[in-house]
Amino acid sequence: MPVGKDGWYDGGRPIAVEGGLKARTQRGTIGASWWSRRFIDILERVCDKGRLARGRTYARKGQVLSLELAAGLVSARVQGSRPDPYEVAVRVEVYAEALWAELEAAIAGQAVHRAKLLAGEMPTEIEEVFAAMGVDLFPRDLDMECSCPDWGFPCKHLSAVLYLLAESFDDDPFLVLAWRGRTKERLLGSLADDGGARGDPLAVADVPFADRLADFYAAGASVRRPERRAAGAPDLLLRLFPPPEGLAHQLGPAYIGMAADLEAPADET
Repeated sequence: MPVGKDGWYDGGRPIAVEGGLKARTQRGTIGASWWSRRFIDILERVCDKGRLARGRTYARKGQVLSLELAAGLVSARVQGSRPDPYEVAVRVEVYAEALWAELEAAIAGQAVHRAKLLAGEMPTEIEEVFAAMGVDLFPRDLDMECSCPDWGFPCKHLSAVLYLLAESFDDDPFLVLAWRGRTKERLLGSLADDGGARGDPLAVADVPFADRLADFYAAGASVRRPERRAAGAPDLLLRLFPPPEGLAHQLGPAYIGMAADLEAPADET
């Protein structure tokens, strides 16, 4: 079995692929959003950095032929140095329906979380909601398999798939939740229904017209007239800030007249 300079299996140059899935980020760090970076940060803490680097190269060259995500499973095919592509599987725990019901209730109870998710965004505090239930949003333990002969963990084929998976999270943050067993449609439907159950404080009752004939032409509820504040000394400003000579004599009566108008009874007709 051929071994590279790093001591791991080395099957030689991979077979070039046309139309493979390529990472958008050809240089620098992969992962633009906080949620994809969070996933990659976990990977880089637990996986061999050299293996991940080789996987990034595979991802950028387009060696991944296909990638599919379902509840609990990411499956992919990666073209290596052998004619037949390698089969890759990455599994995570799928949360039970009862737990998801609790998570959805907790998310709906936070107006900001609910609003952001309904707007298609992933709130940064959502990890705290999962942690309060004793579970993780982002997997810390991945059950990974590849049909290649490489004994390294993860192999470059798995690493390539993980980086492309992170970029797919950039495109659609709800894939993180779908991997855990809750699709975007079900989650948003639940949050929208919960909002309806809470009621709209601005909603107007839908009363049939026939039931309102008796009072249809009656005056509606009047708006309460705001209470008037007690009038202060009308020439207070002139006394606090001495004006030029003669100005107080000219403006004093005007202020008094304005105050008298304000204190006059309002026309109720």
